[in-house]
Amino acid sequence: MSATIQTATEARTGKGYRDENFPVASHLIHPKHRGAILAFYDFVRAGDDVADHTGLAPERKIALLDALGDDLTGDRPSDSAAEPLRRELAARGLGPTHALELLDAFRLDARKNRYADWNELIAYCRLSAMPVGRYVLDVHGEDRDVVWGPSDAICAALQIINHLQDCGKDFKAIDRVYIPQDALDRHGAAISELGADKASPALRGVIRDLAEKTMLLLDEGAVLPDLIADLRLSLEIAAIHRLAVVLCRGLMERDPLSEKVHHGKAAFALTAIGGIAATLARRPLRGRILRAQAQKTGRGSNR
Repeated sequence: MSATIQTATEARTGKGYRDENFPVASHLIHPKHRGAILAFYDFVRAGDDVADHTGLAPERKIALLDALGDDLTGDRPSDSAAEPLRRELAARGLGPTHALELLDAFRLDARKNRYADWNELIAYCRLSAMPVGRYVLDVHGEDRDVVWGPSDAICAALQIINHLQDCGKDFKAIDRVYIPQDALDRHGAAISELGADKASPALRGVIRDLAEKTMLLLDEGAVLPDLIADLRLSLEIAAIHRLAVVLCRGLMERDPLSEKVHHGKAAFALTAIGGIAATLARRPLRGRILRAQAQKTGRGSNR
């Protein structure tokens, strides 16, 4: 079957934005921006499905990802996943950099399945997660110098939370391990333990430590909703941040190999509403102060 796959679109699994752990272009986002975000999502989803395809050799995955990138930047795209994003970028005067960086992350996934330490994992997140937030902010015309830094922290945290939630599934399905080897070594845990039905005490310690480090990223990014000029985007980010905090705390307490970490629909909605309400309550005064401070200090994206 894999031999017949000629484009990234043909490798799609059927997973869509409604299947993600965190909201993607929810109805909090203004309708004029939702199309651009969903076009980006569909392009990235096509590349991600190529990278995770179990029937494709690494070399074939990279060839398909290269072709997908060429379709985005070239004159005559042959892959339907690229055309909507091409149109959105052209209409808004935006470049393809963020999307192309995601393809670099997927190329890494095609040929790399282990990470040595936290810094190496963050370097991966720089390609696999941070460009997503940066693109959404650029679509909304936000000030890069003010918002990219805290956005990078949140996006890296979201990525790592997903890695920790799916650590057993990723190992068993595609032999990919994002948990850094040095974290496993510190607790005396082995990679093979990810294939068990229940995490050992050592592996639970690893996951707890990584969740605590991830919480520090969320703390760093907590200021972002107050820095966003667009109210609707601010509320979307506030909801996502609150959901991420709850999930991160869950990973400190529960075993992702044997227990459900993610929220049910009702808890998901209530948690998101809590983040929105808190942001609305403090936004008018705090937002003006923080934006003025950020502009004065030139806070940016030096991650």
